Amino acid sequence: MAKEVVKKIKLQIEAGKATPAPPVGTVLGPAGINLGEFCTKYNEATRDKMGDVLPVEISIYEDRSFDFVIKTPPTSFLLKKYAKVAKGSVKGAAAVVATLTQAQLKEIAEIKLPDLNCYTVEEAMRIVEGTARNMGIAVEGFGSSSDEKVEENSEA
Repeated sequence: MAKEVVKKIKLQIEAGKATPAPPVGTVLGPAGINLGEFCTKYNEATRDKMGDVLPVEISIYEDRSFDFVIKTPPTSFLLKKYAKVAKGSVKGAAAVVATLTQAQLKEIAEIKLPDLNCYTVEEAMRIVEGTARNMGIAVEGFGSSSDEKVEENSEA
């Protein structure tokens, strides 16, 4: 018989740096799972992605055992990393803080594809480009021409 999931917890932890101290300990402690065991397993699983912030979904079962699924880094984290900026624009799309190339956008889209609600890299690129625009990160040769096409179609 399958074990019943009692609780699902979502966290964002830096790869390879999970410790039983807060914030991990304060969230997982009340759930009753072994913090040391979780931290060891998480750090081993994410050792190759050091420096990245990774979302993790933890399923806790009745017998206090657990499983976890590591997701891809958040799009905003990847955009800031590739654009080499500390944070996005305060004014959103109105103020451009950095520019990415098509190749960088495609790389980010390929990383994010498994977690996005789309099937092709081109669709993923459009989703990532939208996030970039809202963060004030422009993409060379992307977006502005498609906006003009939308205006042309609406007039016809």
